[in-house]
Amino acid sequence: MPTTQFSYRSQKELTVWSGYPEYKPIKGFEKPETTTKKFQYSKYGDAYAYATSESVKVFDASSLAQRCEIKRPNVVDLWFSPQGSYLATWERPTKREDGSGSLNLNIWDTKTAELIASFSQKQLNSWNFQWTDDEKYCARMVTGEVQFWESKNCGKSVWARLKLEGIAQFSLSPGKAPAVAVFIPERKGAPAIVRMYSIPNFNQALSNKTFYKADQVQLFWNDLGTNLLVLTQTDVDKTGKSYYGETNLYYLSVAGNFDCRVPLDKEGAVHDVHWSPNSKEFAVVYGSMPAKATLFDHRANSIFSFGIEPRNFVRFNPQGTIIAIAGFGNLNGTIDLWDRKTLRKVNTFQAPNASHCEWSPCGRYIMTATLTPRLRVDNGFKMWHHSGSLIYEESVDELFQVGWRPEPASAYPAMRGLSPPPKPIKISAGKTPAAASPKPAGAYRPPHLRGNNAPAATLSQREAALSGRGPALTMQRGKNNNNAKKNGNGALTSKAATTPLTPEEKAKKIRNLEKKLRQIADIRDKQSRGEKIDAAQQQKLSTEANVMRELASLRE
Repeated sequence: MPTTQFSYRSQKELTVWSGYPEYKPIKGFEKPETTTKKFQYSKYGDAYAYATSESVKVFDASSLAQRCEIKRPNVVDLWFSPQGSYLATWERPTKREDGSGSLNLNIWDTKTAELIASFSQKQLNSWNFQWTDDEKYCARMVTGEVQFWESKNCGKSVWARLKLEGIAQFSLSPGKAPAVAVFIPERKGAPAIVRMYSIPNFNQALSNKTFYKADQVQLFWNDLGTNLLVLTQTDVDKTGKSYYGETNLYYLSVAGNFDCRVPLDKEGAVHDVHWSPNSKEFAVVYGSMPAKATLFDHRANSIFSFGIEPRNFVRFNPQGTIIAIAGFGNLNGTIDLWDRKTLRKVNTFQAPNASHCEWSPCGRYIMTATLTPRLRVDNGFKMWHHSGSLIYEESVDELFQVGWRPEPASAYPAMRGLSPPPKPIKISAGKTPAAASPKPAGAYRPPHLRGNNAPAATLSQREAALSGRGPALTMQRGKNNNNAKKNGNGALTSKAATTPLTPEEKAKKIRNLEKKLRQIADIRDKQSRGEKIDAAQQQKLSTEANVMRELASLRE
């Protein structure tokens, strides 16, 4: 069986390793001498690139031979076309002498480092320049339209235009018959719209879905590009039930012959959704904590319920044979593994404080990692066998990023059944991972409060921070905080007989705490982008845990 590959980036180094059974740096890869800002694999694992303060270097991911070097010193983010033939880089915008914006979004040929096209783009929206899977066409959204080019002529005369007033987002489908989905938010009392068109037949939509309560959306295509899940979200939940806004999930077929709202039978946020690699079914984790996880078929009919647990993450392995359902963020890092064929739970184990979780391309191993700046202690990564056994762990100071090289599932022999775990290669002496006593990490920020440069493949954890049920949360108030407790109405009392809050006072206090959390989230975004924060902002960051506890207490 071929060996898998992964890369990680820390404050001290960027390196590429082989997976099971070696778990060692790959010889021949020359590490950059300076600190790296980001690394990226192409969608199908053909290319690999990293950015430093001096340049961007692109490699053939298989041989790790360098393809080219792009001399751009200020690249903040980068992303590949699916096959790795093109690379987009984004730099912080500046104003030119004539007052116009700088051409800070650039498209490059990864074999020659030739600059193909340049655009001005104020915000870092990596979705705003996309390619079809075959790389024949590329597209970018500007005010009121999506512009399409033949990739070889990108930046020259526009090949086709999709004009729609108020368009806010678009997504090109994978698959052999590419389509484009577009999102238009609610406007002047009119509902939000998601439409799909065949490229470049823009005269008539293939499908059309309207709905209210949609300030923003996330679009999830199945691998064949035949069906789309639309996760809608409001910035604020007007019912007051959730700090993170109200969410709904809709299902649309590209053929236009079927659409529906996915029937979620537990009230609360949608925490995560993931398509099976077979494109015929998907799993959703939803509802107030403890949340419910359900498997649905290609017509959004419920197939199986995985039960109600404190979970907010779901992923099929690349072969679709095993499903991982987990609870991260403010939850305790518990991971359940389910056999898709028998729909029986294989094992349950704990990866405390994990902020990254990803299946290996071979479908036999799960990588979990604790990253900075989310947590600055116990950084590193762990490798778990699909049976739930820990087989390798590595501590890495100030670990910023880690990820597998994508590879087709067909490159690895299919598992006829679940195999026994291999002998552990490297784990800390005396550790028993399954019985470890986890300590919940800090609260996870909702998507609409994150910076635009947050990675796309990030853990979907919207409501867990406030609704996760770990150790009982109490609020410290006054000199007698050790004696504080709740009365029957949820108000805090102590030996000093604190006066209960009126409903109006309680609502006002909740609003003030929510405002503080939004401010803290904004500061964290600045920090994650490398911007300096002053002492006052640092002090505000240090209050996050107390604010979360106080808010959780008031909401109980």
